Amino acid sequence: MNDQQKTTARTCLEAAAANAMTFPEIVRALMEAGFESYAIDFRRATATYYLPGGESFELPAHRVDTPVAPSFDSALMQAAIRAAQQQVPGYTYKGFCEKAASAGCAGYIVSFSGRRALYVGRTAEIHVEHFPNQ
Repeated sequence: MNDQQKTTARTCLEAAAANAMTFPEIVRALMEAGFESYAIDFRRATATYYLPGGESFELPAHRVDTPVAPSFDSALMQAAIRAAQQQVPGYTYKGFCEKAASAGCAGYIVSFSGRRALYVGRTAEIHVEHFPNQ
């Protein structure tokens, strides 16, 4: 993994936390840099970026203040996702992360080639969200 790819990953993570880039903008930037996917772990406060050849790069992410709920509530998770997709007034990425943790989401994986995100609960329940057709 080269320095430019690491810089892109870091820039995207910081831009998400600062609400300076939308999810589609982040996906586009990471894909253009050659990434295949990334994963956010709320319990460890990490973001891991993956290249197709198996290389990965981990960064510290902001810590979610809300404990991850013990059970996964798919309806609450979907509501948080819809608010993010619609950029409802007052939306923030940090707020999204807090809602996700409240819904029992321990983290998520975004696959660019699969065009989907998998939201995973503490006991491995999942919600699959396909990228909207654009």
